[in-house]
Amino acid sequence: MRTRHLVGAVAAALAIPLTLAVPAQSHGYITTPPSRAALCDADASAVPWDCGDIQWEPQSVEGPKGFPASGPSDGTICAGGNARFAELDDPHGGAWPTTPVTAGQRLTFTWRFTARHATTDFRYYLTKPGYDASQPVTRADLDLTPFLVVPYGGAQVPSTLSHTATVPTGRTGHQVVVAVWTIADTGNAFYSCTDVQF
Repeated sequence: MRTRHLVGAVAAALAIPLTLAVPAQSHGYITTPPSRAALCDADASAVPWDCGDIQWEPQSVEGPKGFPASGPSDGTICAGGNARFAELDDPHGGAWPTTPVTAGQRLTFTWRFTARHATTDFRYYLTKPGYDASQPVTRADLDLTPFLVVPYGGAQVPSTLSHTATVPTGRTGHQVVVAVWTIADTGNAFYSCTDVQF
């Protein structure tokens, strides 16, 4: 009897870390305008370089939540701090394809979710005037006040979801939108970078 209790206790102790190590079962990324992850999707040929693992998992750019106070370190924001997807942080000398935008226009961002999850909110940030697109994105490059915040109150997302925002003014040239989808019931968020051209 004592042995059975001991085996049960050991099994329970081992199960706890395994449970905590399982990543969130929801994933998603911006499909339009195309994010870097969408451009790297295995079905796309929009970039001339090897995107590595992200081409098979464009929906998996997951990292610590709490951005910008915490979350991925500077230079790893587009990959969510996930070294497996570091290709998303490589600026390729500013060669990521861009979507043309005009200051003040209404722009719709569409997310595709491969699994649903309770959501705190979505936040959209834009690089500052003078951003150098040949460098990885850092907090110093971003206006840390989001130009759009969409609260979600812990509800689950559908399979697709769109948000429309007014494009901020005062930018020229190649800029980057950093969108953060914050999960309500885990310690993580999903990160999606979209390159735009003013």
